Amino acid sequence: MERSGWSGDAEQATLHDLLDRRLGEDPDGEYLDVCGESLSARRVATEAAGLAAALGTLGVGPGDRVATLLENSREAVLAWWGTVWAGAVSVPVNTAYKGEYLRHQLADSGARVLVVQADLAERAEGVVDGLDDLRHLVVVGGAAPAVGVAVHRWEDLRGAAGTEPARRRPADLATFVYTGGTTGPSKGCMLSHNYHAALAAQIGRCWQRTAEDVVWTPLPLFHFNAITTAVVGALFFGGRSAIYRRFSVSNFWPEMNRTGATITSTLGTMAYLLAHDVDRPEMPRSGAPEANRTLRLLGAAPMPVEVDRVIRERFGVKTFSGAYGVTEASLVSWQPPGLENKPNAAGVVNGEYFDVRIFDDDDNEVPVGAEGEIVLRPKRPHVMFEGYWGRPEATVATSRNWWYHTGDVGRVDEDGYLFFVDRKADYLRRRGENISSFEVERVLMGHGALADVAVHGVPSELTEDDLKVTATLREGATLTEADLFAWCIDRLPYFALPRYIELRAELPRSPVGRVLKRELRDEPIGEGVWDAEAAGVTYERR
Repeated sequence: MERSGWSGDAEQATLHDLLDRRLGEDPDGEYLDVCGESLSARRVATEAAGLAAALGTLGVGPGDRVATLLENSREAVLAWWGTVWAGAVSVPVNTAYKGEYLRHQLADSGARVLVVQADLAERAEGVVDGLDDLRHLVVVGGAAPAVGVAVHRWEDLRGAAGTEPARRRPADLATFVYTGGTTGPSKGCMLSHNYHAALAAQIGRCWQRTAEDVVWTPLPLFHFNAITTAVVGALFFGGRSAIYRRFSVSNFWPEMNRTGATITSTLGTMAYLLAHDVDRPEMPRSGAPEANRTLRLLGAAPMPVEVDRVIRERFGVKTFSGAYGVTEASLVSWQPPGLENKPNAAGVVNGEYFDVRIFDDDDNEVPVGAEGEIVLRPKRPHVMFEGYWGRPEATVATSRNWWYHTGDVGRVDEDGYLFFVDRKADYLRRRGENISSFEVERVLMGHGALADVAVHGVPSELTEDDLKVTATLREGATLTEADLFAWCIDRLPYFALPRYIELRAELPRSPVGRVLKRELRDEPIGEGVWDAEAAGVTYERR
């Protein structure tokens, strides 16, 4: 395992630096295709400058936070760039969030402005009261609701005269990305300008990305992957990126051919669906594999060996899944050019950017091949997060002995390959989303009929987790599993809706009274467990 020291002379960059370089080299060529609309670097810069000036009239300055509740669209890209141009910090919020989920991120980030698409504005109406920092609501594509803050139309802000970008340092913050908490509410990872550039560089290097490539992604812009691979990656390497509204099996190959995509940035679940052409009402069959004319590399993680084989053999494209990372630090392991990944491995330790070790519970390094917690520290400036916003104690807790503790269990073999084993912390990943069991449990306990509840993951055939709720009822309460599910629909994001619900007399507990979720996870799904999919329920974005 490579263990060279600190590289203090490593090149650093701001997002403005990267955009300036593109403006100097190719200002009018296509930079982004966003849901079918072409954007050049010059147009992005012009619109970002105007939006930054408009944000300035709303009191937004360097370091202030601007939140967005937007699906993939031109407006989502421009809102992010306009915020960065103003020297402010973008806080992209998951568009499935509502109620307490939405309120928490707006309150915690201290966002001064929320940009929201019109069909989601009702969610903002329900949470703006009591948000001391939020002063302005910007509505995209519809009428402005009457709420307790100043409301503006997006179209009116776009007309502002442009302003020069607020020049920032590589260490300055550009984006907050919230992680699913395991023992408390989700936390905002503070990500610097240089972190964006460094991650785009790492991923692009693994893909052998060049200015001839077109990278296509259906991943949402409220996730960091799409920002770095599509928006920033096309500046770092040249070429183009295409951002699609959302993944669809039936539209996948037509999109590849429409955009001329050579590389995709997707999720393991999406690769599984493509490999098997899973029949679902919202995802019809994709058609013949010979439809591919341009795609050379399909990137997705995790990708089981069987799925990898089908993608390569059936579609005739290479695959990339040899990487492991967390929002706080990516890429912890990778698959640089010339490296052949091992089955089920996540590539090799990224020794150029990080010092990565495997520790036991007492922070002693374990022998090669032994399992333990994945820990790391950077070898270059600002290639990790800058801490958790407003939570110095959490930052310190995860940095015990000056090593960042991922909370994940893994092992490294004698050749330096990293194998992800399990999550040490109790959180879930479902349909491409990290889910805080704590937050789901908090919502469920608001029902009133539940005495206790445990939210935990169970294996899913789609390579990630399915969510199960195991709960007990208050004395004298009556409630069915189907009724509890129906109650959840308006209170949880679609991806956090449970597939399984079981109401039982008691939950397994340790001698100190803690619910033993490991035992619940290990239990088979019995015949008496209610299954939403068996009941004909579909999970739709709402």
